[in-house]
Amino acid sequence: MTDNLKQIGADGERIVRAHLERLGWRVLTQNFRCPAGEMDIIAEQPAENGTILVFIEVKTRRGSSHGAPIEAVNARKLDRLRSVALAFLSARDAGGVEPACRFDVAEVHCDADGLSSVRLHSGVFGDN
Repeated sequence: MTDNLKQIGADGERIVRAHLERLGWRVLTQNFRCPAGEMDIIAEQPAENGTILVFIEVKTRRGSSHGAPIEAVNARKLDRLRSVALAFLSARDAGGVEPACRFDVAEVHCDADGLSSVRLHSGVFGDN
């Protein structure tokens, strides 16, 4: 991976974090790493009955030549994300009670003019 690609990914994560915080979400951690892999962002979304713990994979694109960012999240990647989420929950001391959990993919599109847009795909597993 080139430094440029790493920078694009880091920029996308920064943009998504700011977007979530503007929406009133609380980011618990960014770039959570364990032997199973990495989760870009783990956040709590306010809900009517408390919060929802959201595991977020961020995919960033400059231009459209490589397809939609969400297309990069295949079944193998989803399995890895599930393993990372389980590791996070195991390591976390929540007093035995976890909120509802969900997996999202955040797409970041960066235009040549420097403007970015974020699209959040909620519940990518469909079993939330």
